[in-house]
Amino acid sequence: MRRSAPEFWASGGVLPALLAPLGWAYGAAGALRRLRAVPYRAPVPVLCVGNLVAGGAGKTPVALDLAQRLGAMGREPHLLTRGYGGTLAGPIRVEHDRHSHRDVGDEALLLAAVAPTWVARDRAAGARAAVAAGARTLVLDDGFQNPSLVQDVRLLVIDGDYGFGNGRVIPAGPLREPISTGLGRATAVVLLGEDRAGVGARVGGVPLLHARLVPAKSADSFSGGGVIAFAGIGRPEKFFRTLEGSGARVIARHAFPDHHAYDDATLERLAAAAAAAKARLVTTEKDFVRLPERFRASIATLPIAVEWTDPAALAAVLAPIAAGTARRD
Repeated sequence: MRRSAPEFWASGGVLPALLAPLGWAYGAAGALRRLRAVPYRAPVPVLCVGNLVAGGAGKTPVALDLAQRLGAMGREPHLLTRGYGGTLAGPIRVEHDRHSHRDVGDEALLLAAVAPTWVARDRAAGARAAVAAGARTLVLDDGFQNPSLVQDVRLLVIDGDYGFGNGRVIPAGPLREPISTGLGRATAVVLLGEDRAGVGARVGGVPLLHARLVPAKSADSFSGGGVIAFAGIGRPEKFFRTLEGSGARVIARHAFPDHHAYDDATLERLAAAAAAAKARLVTTEKDFVRLPERFRASIATLPIAVEWTDPAALAAVLAPIAAGTARRD
């Protein structure tokens, strides 16, 4: 289970300043790793959907959306993921009738519902396996900081509310690497939601794509009564706001750590609270795949979709991938 981000990651103060030297060391280690790497160049275009902060930016919904778009173009995409939270190192193709979230992680199960998906701690090995199985395009869900595979188009997904947090590198802040080095490798930035954190002013000349997460169900899906919402994702409050935006009357919110493993006692308490309030239990699709089977029939989900402000700008960024001509070192 991944713990929730510390509150000081979103602000300044004494503790981030004291931890700053460790952040510099973390950033330097990552830079050295990239400098020493000899990345594998796949024979097909590689699109990476990553982020600069630890958890919760919204990269998985974006990766799902782009895989669907590339599939509609006939690019036969396969998705690659590390399989966080799962026990299998791979490379292995995810199969819903064989694998659970304990095997491959929750995100891999969501990805596999859209396109062939491979779990691979070794991204180069995963790329080779996917290409051997017929992939004509590879889409990485995360892996922006992983130098083992040449990435032809690199998208950085940034949450408009959170931005870069306090702007410091782990453990002093949420950044996986310094902002300047990350933006220096990015093809474009995908800003999800309103820019309340001043992201646009910091991306410089990197193309900025605007998008937002919207309910994939109509507002009528949760009308007619209250709901009790629960979520164990990077930023549960984003889910609660989206649920309210769908027309739901949210009477209680329960936030859990990212990738939380739900036990029977917790779910029974939630079910009892919903019964007492004559409300429905609602969670995310990512949480749903981690629920014990016997609870699933009584719990609804709110699927989400990515809505792009300027589809033409997105198409321009994806054009080299769509044409199969993308190549960069």
